[in-house]
Amino acid sequence: MVDIASVSGDERMLADAIERVLSIHAPHLEVLRDGDAIVARSRLGRAQRVVIAGHIDTVPINANLPSRLEGDALTGTLHGRGTVDMKGGCAVMLALAVELVEPAYDVTWVWYDHEEVASDLNGLGRLARVHPELLAADFAILGEPTSAVVEGGCNGTLRVELRAAGRRAHSARAWMGENAIHALAPALAALAAYEPRAIEVDGLVYREGLNAVGIGGGVAGNVIPDAGVLTVNYRFAPAATAAEAEQYLRELFGAVSPELELVVTDSAGGARPGLDAPLAQHFIAAVGGTPAPKYGWTDVARFAELGIPAVNYGPGDPSLAHTDDERVPVEQIIACERGLRAWLSGA
Repeated sequence: MVDIASVSGDERMLADAIERVLSIHAPHLEVLRDGDAIVARSRLGRAQRVVIAGHIDTVPINANLPSRLEGDALTGTLHGRGTVDMKGGCAVMLALAVELVEPAYDVTWVWYDHEEVASDLNGLGRLARVHPELLAADFAILGEPTSAVVEGGCNGTLRVELRAAGRRAHSARAWMGENAIHALAPALAALAAYEPRAIEVDGLVYREGLNAVGIGGGVAGNVIPDAGVLTVNYRFAPAATAAEAEQYLRELFGAVSPELELVVTDSAGGARPGLDAPLAQHFIAAVGGTPAPKYGWTDVARFAELGIPAVNYGPGDPSLAHTDDERVPVEQIIACERGLRAWLSGA
């Protein structure tokens, strides 16, 4: 999987390969396709159904393909783009989809596209809009990297632009203009002084983050700029809705820079842990370990919107996702495969 490049927007070859494996080796599953999202479902008439999902796209490649195995095949480390985020989890899913013919639950396996880009392109979101019946379930597991430990819920994410307006002038006569870039200084100072909050939600503590992630403006080297834009990303605990997070930013920046225009460019709510659901409790007991919070945003939030309890569980250290030295210990891939197999087999 890792060696089939699948940067967002170019997932077709990997989607074709997954569909081909399922069509040949998983006659017990009903296989459907929507764009480059593959859905495979059992039809066993079990009392409960679970969704196990993972995205097949990656961020751009940077000299980290082809993959390479450091050490042996059982205790070594696999290097390469997507090993962590999240082809390790997708490979575990594919192996179990083929091999588990009589699981204890009906299972819907989903491999989907466009997770690493704007949320409106997300393949799981597209399925939720166009074919919500395919995602109907009592519980969901997302194979995002968690170092093979259950991580509950996720932070929400909000991106906004703070836009400043000024008046152009010759830089030799700066007093005749209004410098829009300088107008961003109070907002930058507030961000530099901001101390991230730690908020407990249903027994897990989520650390928030508020950061400048981009800045733009300027006309020429001798012109006072009449426009400036500061891009801010807010990662907020799932105790708040996206609307409440937006209001928080409007109040924060309104107090220091009321003249700035705040424009929301991307917004996705978080998900509460959902660990009190009976199936979640059973899953945690089967795979072991102490659940932790998921600090980044993941598609468990989409399942939460559908009213489906969901957790993150997959191989790989999430801090290595998107890095040039992305790598996953093979032992974590094996641990996740064994944990999921045990639970799906009724352990």
